[in-house]
Amino acid sequence: MKKRIFQYIAGFTAFLIAIGYILPEKLVIPVMGAKTRDWNHQTFWYEPWGKSGVHKGIDIFAKKNTPSLSATDGVVIYYGKFGIGGNVIVVLGPKWKIHYYAHLASTNVSIGKFVRASQTIGAVGDSGNAKGKSPHLHYSVVTLLPYFWRWDKSTQGWKKMFYLNPSERLLSIYSKG
Repeated sequence: MKKRIFQYIAGFTAFLIAIGYILPEKLVIPVMGAKTRDWNHQTFWYEPWGKSGVHKGIDIFAKKNTPSLSATDGVVIYYGKFGIGGNVIVVLGPKWKIHYYAHLASTNVSIGKFVRASQTIGAVGDSGNAKGKSPHLHYSVVTLLPYFWRWDKSTQGWKKMFYLNPSERLLSIYSKG
């Protein structure tokens, strides 16, 4: 009986993982009206970067309260205040990727809400450790299933298995604007 339950659980888990990878991933720049020139393409994994050591995302600059958009379809798994990120939103998207939006002025979501790519989820701000700096959206992409080949000897290099360069991903879709 225990073996059969384990088989069902293992099968269901494999099914869920497969579904996550089958879902298409449409990606958009997560700030309304932003172009690829609105962020520095060299800041992903830049160091030194304050308390976090290395910068594990990109900062997309815009006027305060510019709508922040969901970069992909997904489910909101967290919103609220989160340390140096200030007001943040976390969305679980296709391919088992977490999309993290930080320094928001406001949020417009709830836990469990399904959001579509390009849907307004909040507003660009300067919350958290961005207080007193130019308003921007910090955007990171994290994979739940590690990419072992990305691990290297750089500062926090083991985390490269999980953090993906959003700039590379967005540039592969959009031409420089």
